[in-house]
Amino acid sequence: MLDRHSQPHQDLIPVIINCAVITVSDTRTPATDSSGELIQAVLKAAGHTIGRYRIIPDEPTLIGAELEAIVGIVPVIQAIVFNGGTGISPRDTTYDVIANALTKTLPGFGEIFRFLSYQDIGSRAIASRAIAGTYQHTIVFSLPGSKGAVQLGMEKLILPELIHLVTQIGTNN
Repeated sequence: MLDRHSQPHQDLIPVIINCAVITVSDTRTPATDSSGELIQAVLKAAGHTIGRYRIIPDEPTLIGAELEAIVGIVPVIQAIVFNGGTGISPRDTTYDVIANALTKTLPGFGEIFRFLSYQDIGSRAIASRAIAGTYQHTIVFSLPGSKGAVQLGMEKLILPELIHLVTQIGTNN
């Protein structure tokens, strides 16, 4: 894991981000959701909180409803990490829902994720549709559901920039 001193934008004041972790899967349960568990553990180890955790089926209407429900939560959820449903099979719909809902996209997130993933898994990285951006005043990340992809995304991209991104969109109260 990265320490605070290896971040490109050192955040001098510790900030606790209230996060949601959403696993999109037709087969996972809380007992088998190792990727969702890893996301929560990494966020908590960095001092952030988990304000919502859910496992939902890979159904576009349910993914969209979950995204909409999260932005109405009090206290405010400042960041959402989805995992699962980013491939190209007919059942993989997370990317499509998230991409259509985002107010602003962060193209570099997916690009760098695939670059880093390529270094680990080779050309199969092209099948990843990892994406990030903002939805209303919430930062949204969507990662593949494999534990390796989650670890890569969390440690190399999300944790180093989470505080900076949340601060940039103005949800840090």
